[in-house]
Amino acid sequence: MSEQEFGPLLRPYTLTRGRTRPTGPEFDLMTIVKTTPSAYERTAGLTPEHVRILELCGSAASVADLASDMGLSLNVVRILLSDLRDQGLITARPPATVAQLPEERLLREVLQGLQAL
Repeated sequence: MSEQEFGPLLRPYTLTRGRTRPTGPEFDLMTIVKTTPSAYERTAGLTPEHVRILELCGSAASVADLASDMGLSLNVVRILLSDLRDQGLITARPPATVAQLPEERLLREVLQGLQAL
């Protein structure tokens, strides 16, 4: 087989250095990832894919959005994210649940107050 035939399989394998699972807790599709303030000063030795993730996470992004923006599989992105998390270059948090969102009544009062201005 030629390199062209292996291309789609070879690239993800090389990006993850042969790993098939991320380290630490799993990243959910909707996990929100953000670059830490000091991350840009510590990019030496990172792959271009790691640096691209840091750029995309400058303003928070979900794991699903990162995979889409980078054109990589979710599993590859999760492994790359775990590398960055292990180095303290990103933070990850679960998405807000319905219980964490403000009550509809409060939102309506805020909207009415803004409209009154």
